[in-house]
Amino acid sequence: MPPEAASPQQAILQFLTSLRSPARILVAISGGSDSTGLLLLLDEAVKAAPHLQISLCAATVDHALRAGSADEARKVAALCASLGIPHTVATWQGDKPKTGIMAAAREARYGLLAGAAETFGADLIVTGHTFDDQRETLAMREMRTEQVSSGIVDAVLFNRRFWILRPLLFSSRADIRAFLKERGAGWIDDPSNDDVKYERVRIRRQLLADAGAERNIRAIWDERLALAAEGAEWLDRHFRLHGGLLGQVMPDGLRQDRAILDYALGRLTAVFGGQPFAPGRAQMERLLSFATGGEPGRMTAGRVVFDLRRDGLYLTRESRGILPLVLQPGEAGVWDGRLKAVNRSGMTVEIEGPAAPSVIPVLVTGIQPPRVGAVNDPTTHDESSAPKDLGALDSCDEHRNEGGEGRGLPKAAWKRAIASAPVLSAGGVPLSPESEPTIHLTPYFAPFDRFLTRFDFIFANRLSAVFATAPYARPPLRSIDGKTI
Repeated sequence: MPPEAASPQQAILQFLTSLRSPARILVAISGGSDSTGLLLLLDEAVKAAPHLQISLCAATVDHALRAGSADEARKVAALCASLGIPHTVATWQGDKPKTGIMAAAREARYGLLAGAAETFGADLIVTGHTFDDQRETLAMREMRTEQVSSGIVDAVLFNRRFWILRPLLFSSRADIRAFLKERGAGWIDDPSNDDVKYERVRIRRQLLADAGAERNIRAIWDERLALAAEGAEWLDRHFRLHGGLLGQVMPDGLRQDRAILDYALGRLTAVFGGQPFAPGRAQMERLLSFATGGEPGRMTAGRVVFDLRRDGLYLTRESRGILPLVLQPGEAGVWDGRLKAVNRSGMTVEIEGPAAPSVIPVLVTGIQPPRVGAVNDPTTHDESSAPKDLGALDSCDEHRNEGGEGRGLPKAAWKRAIASAPVLSAGGVPLSPESEPTIHLTPYFAPFDRFLTRFDFIFANRLSAVFATAPYARPPLRSIDGKTI
């Protein structure tokens, strides 16, 4: 990615030379000026530099939300055909939601693009987001929160599989349109871009009227990357995972820099609570005050129970509000935002919490959760590797567990953790030990597994090691911001 704002041609050249090659790029093109410019810029640069061993394919997502969208997709297909670029149209099928249409369309769009990338054998996806989009996004987020925003990210991993890159994020729309005019190329104007019922359109008009001072995005990004690296180191030094269900922050970890604790504890809360985002600022302030206050006790935030003791802060999913997941044979899904489940049996399977009234509360064994065998799980190591104060008596318990999975842990904390574990059944009957292995369960990290920004990559990868699950796909880049990775 270019380290400074660049002309579209410079941005594309620097982007291509930063890629690991050979590479096949899927270009997301709607027909608007930004994505059309992206396609033509890439096509021009790739043809001029065959030594880079980069090829292109393209996809248009037809959201089917307005008349004329199918015709527009056909025009894009004709453009791609004239350039010799393989192209497909992916249509958003089914009923559309009455509310939250923009967010739902975004989810559908990236899912369809990933499907197209899979079909074409692409290594990555690129979109035509520009610096204008960045300014609009920052302005919208500033209206909602006082927290500093990093805006649109230049690299995001989708579904652990495809990196979505934005090579024109520091180029202006005006420059892209000037490039298109020089080439005699037109573009399609989406009428929704002028519809003031959308917040982004209203913000765009305000920004046109008031150029204002620009935020130093690069400096903010550097801070985010540094914080994630420090958070990953904090995870290594101060966090323990017990049985895939119970987290423990060691006492010294609660005495670290508040910004690092805020970052790491917020994301751990999202992971253990099965939520896509860390708790809001007010909740995090309350949680941090509790965690660093030194007074033993319990509190709940983000669907997670926090239990502060002399030997650290324990956290696990609260047992309330765990909804069942029904999977037909061959189906996959995410249970409680915490486990990805694949039904490889020949029967319909239901996954519930132990408190569910319709099944006998018998825990599943032989799967990653609740027995995950984490790399830093004291229950999988010899006694000499366990924390020295892990078995200390605590005033909040009459005694600790002895032996078995929860040995050396506070009895109440481990009991709460077990109450958040999955139970599998078919027809209301718990699965037999022979059937359990046909239901494949793996940890699912709600704040990372759908959309993972490059800022959080190092922390999320370290978390994967803690849970003994597969690492995330590396960015398809040799360098970012001119720095080798």
